Amino acid sequence: MKHYFAFTLLISFAFNLEARAQNMTTGDEPFSRPKLVVGIVVDQMRYDYLTRFWDRYQEGGFKRLVNEGYLFKNNHFNYVPTATAPGHASVYTGTTPANHGILGNSWYDKYRDAVVYCVEDERFEGVGTKDEAGQMSPHRLLNTTITDELRVAGNYKGKSIALAMKDRGAVLPAGFTGTAYWFHGKDEGKWVSSTYYMESLPGWVEDFNESGTAESYKRTWEPLYELSTYVESNPDDTPYEALFEGKKKAVFPYDLKKLWKKNGGFDMIKATPFGNALTTDFALAAIEGEALGRDAHTDFLAVSYSSTDYVGHRFGVKAVETEDTYLRLDSELKRLLTTLDEKVGKGNYTVFLTADHGAAYVPAYLHDHKIPAGYLEGDEFREAVNVFLSETYGSDALVLSNAYGQIFLDHALIRENGWVVSEVRERLASFAMTLDGVERVFTSDQLARNEYRAGMAHAIQNGFNHKGSGDLFVVFKPAYLSSGYKNGGTSHGTPFIYDTHVPLIFYGKGISHGSSSRKTVIPDIAPTISALLGIPFPNGTTGNILNEVVNP
Repeated sequence: MKHYFAFTLLISFAFNLEARAQNMTTGDEPFSRPKLVVGIVVDQMRYDYLTRFWDRYQEGGFKRLVNEGYLFKNNHFNYVPTATAPGHASVYTGTTPANHGILGNSWYDKYRDAVVYCVEDERFEGVGTKDEAGQMSPHRLLNTTITDELRVAGNYKGKSIALAMKDRGAVLPAGFTGTAYWFHGKDEGKWVSSTYYMESLPGWVEDFNESGTAESYKRTWEPLYELSTYVESNPDDTPYEALFEGKKKAVFPYDLKKLWKKNGGFDMIKATPFGNALTTDFALAAIEGEALGRDAHTDFLAVSYSSTDYVGHRFGVKAVETEDTYLRLDSELKRLLTTLDEKVGKGNYTVFLTADHGAAYVPAYLHDHKIPAGYLEGDEFREAVNVFLSETYGSDALVLSNAYGQIFLDHALIRENGWVVSEVRERLASFAMTLDGVERVFTSDQLARNEYRAGMAHAIQNGFNHKGSGDLFVVFKPAYLSSGYKNGGTSHGTPFIYDTHVPLIFYGKGISHGSSSRKTVIPDIAPTISALLGIPFPNGTTGNILNEVVNP
């Protein structure tokens, strides 16, 4: 019997040695950090863009990420508004606007009595441009990001670079300690930054700006394949798409040279797939110029593909132009991954890909197919609110702001007149529910006193910040957009499924293979990456580790 146990222990010891050897070889041991983490956010990518165009994607782009990585099929935003700035902030902080404070792309600041832009900061100047487009910083962000925590944990030896066509798509992922670059169009066509990050552009950025790469995209946008093969989309000529200035129909081809001046000069690149190509060009230049993933300290590259949003807003979900943009983006992902293989080494880097929000079908398109949808006249809603308050309280000055789905009341004026703020809120909410197009109304009292755990109320509460939000949150009916989209195109921002359901893919070092249909939320990304790296979570994290990704 003694010999049997001795033999068993010997075999067990041998297996343990072999397992440890395999872990050392494959890099699957705990906290085996990649040399580089690449976070990819595709602006306005609905989940069904992954499945709808799947058969047309190449092997090296989306298909490589899905087939060799881990796909979450039921991933959602768990708050409103579903917009670019809060989307990027939530991905990188691991929490929602209720905590990180980025309440929209812009919002009304009741302490300043002014509308503020999410990353504007007049204390800093542009670097690479004299335009005010460079006056940006992350000062309105209230929590740290994954990129911050990685830099702090590594004693600032690792680099964190964030880039996007949009300033907010770069500034917020970079956090407080990284470096952000964004594309400034107009007559300049340059990648720029802010004195928050640096006093002058690095040589590699100067070289890129002088290379003529942006200028090279002043070309004609034609479909990648024969138009007849775009069977997942509407015909090219439909009434559901907005026009470029100077073009009579929203149809191919789009001659950028002819349309250039009337459509903002270099800004026009943003509204075509070429903006994504230019983003990849700059990302590859950053990998080389910053020597990312070349030493023992983990670096982070945050890439936001913004042009998908510009295209989506103009042409809508079912447009040939949108399909073509995603087929071309697939090629850009392949180009990026191939370069990472060459420069960093396959198996040495980790990637996640998600979106900052989805988008609605064009209401006119839905209406023509007998599906309830429509357009909202914002001025009519605001006028109705003012008339009700004037008739009820004898004052037409009780509203400080009525925009971005929130109503801010003048508390001082209400109290001066001897009224109770909470009662005014409640009466106004009851009235707002009677108006056409309104689905739900929540008061700040409801959101502050209750703890909603599911559904629309939960999403609204996750977007409610006690200090910064308004007195009323108004949710309009699904598939209803502002009347500004009557001439074509679409938008987003709601708690409805078409705006919340987006892809989430993890790929590369330390990531298991597979897929899951269980519900996950955007704030889960940051703690999952933090766990993979063995670093502290961002300090406002409310998401959870996705164990199936990091614990195969």
